[in-house]
Amino acid sequence: MIHVVIVGASLAGTRAVQGLRALGHTGPVTLVGAEAELPYDRPPLSKSLLTSDWSAAAVDGVRLITAAELDQLAVTVRLGVAAVALDTAARLVRLADGTEVAYDVLVIATGAAARPSPWNPGSGVYQLRTLDDARAIAARLARREPVVVVGGGFIGTEIAAAAAGQGCPVVVVDPLPEPMARLVGPEIAGSLAGLHLRNGVRTRFGAGVVGIEGEAGALTVSLDTGERLAASTAVVGIGSVPAVEWLAGSGLKLDNGVVTDRFLRAVGADDVYAVGDVARWPHSGRGVEVRAEHWTNAGDQARYVAAAIVTGTPDPYESSDYVWSDQYDWKVNAVGWRDPEGSTVVIGSLDDLGKVAVVHTDATGAPCGVVTVNWVRALNQARRRLMAGESGATIAEALRQLL
Repeated sequence: MIHVVIVGASLAGTRAVQGLRALGHTGPVTLVGAEAELPYDRPPLSKSLLTSDWSAAAVDGVRLITAAELDQLAVTVRLGVAAVALDTAARLVRLADGTEVAYDVLVIATGAAARPSPWNPGSGVYQLRTLDDARAIAARLARREPVVVVGGGFIGTEIAAAAAGQGCPVVVVDPLPEPMARLVGPEIAGSLAGLHLRNGVRTRFGAGVVGIEGEAGALTVSLDTGERLAASTAVVGIGSVPAVEWLAGSGLKLDNGVVTDRFLRAVGADDVYAVGDVARWPHSGRGVEVRAEHWTNAGDQARYVAAAIVTGTPDPYESSDYVWSDQYDWKVNAVGWRDPEGSTVVIGSLDDLGKVAVVHTDATGAPCGVVTVNWVRALNQARRRLMAGESGATIAEALRQLL
């Protein structure tokens, strides 16, 4: 019987386990995870969990699967021990405790790690990637002392919103004048920045951090403008890097992730797949290789690979390209992507109506994505029409009719 080994007890790893069993795989399955924790969901780490009471119920609420459920699925679980090397010729995964796990098929789901902070004083600087990280940051936010967030992307601004909600004075710093424009486009980036200002968060956009000195409770964050910000806590969110160090020398192609073919098979070994944040695959719509750190994509890829293992190679993987963010009481949703060489149409208004949709078309005029704020009905209709291949003008007119 085929032994499937999944390295990475992430969303993608967990969904792969569940998908294999749901589709009838009866062979052995082993799940390896570097953290000692049972698999858990990461989006709440920068949202609800930062302001929760951290009770057992609150933590259990973010679990993806329980120990009992893993037992029912007859999964061999190796948690708290990281994979450190891969021998594709011998089909062996070497673990940090010196043991080896043999496989017939390997699924790499090791995700990504926070890009290391270049500023490391003795204490007071945090990064968010794990449950332990979230617990430590939440303890600092509960002190209601000044916080500086370095990085104005979704994670940084979600942390800022949580900190402000806890009563902390907050400043968000980012070298880009409109950091959220890279995520939602320039048409509504300013409105999102204004939302933070209205909730008491100060911003220093267009300014870079050149140093962080001091210790927890008494930090100084120095900017390239000459300004010096006092903080009790600093949280650095400057992106992430795929967790591929353990694959050096494996023969797999590594380039900003594990490079795969259209079927998510790792280039360099047909019996190895990569899924989730660590995978870089040929995106059929964009025409380039993409590594997407999206919750939906991780689950979709895991289920796709499970089906490929159980029933044979299906059609090439097609991404749903869906991502969301909670910013205070605003709901930001995006499907598809934005082509910088394309054009956009804005429907609605955050100022007048409290909701908006932005339809993106690429350089050829074909629709490629939609962003909505506080307008789930428009998002759902736009997704259906994008999948149906309707034109950008038709989609935009349909959303206007919703108003």
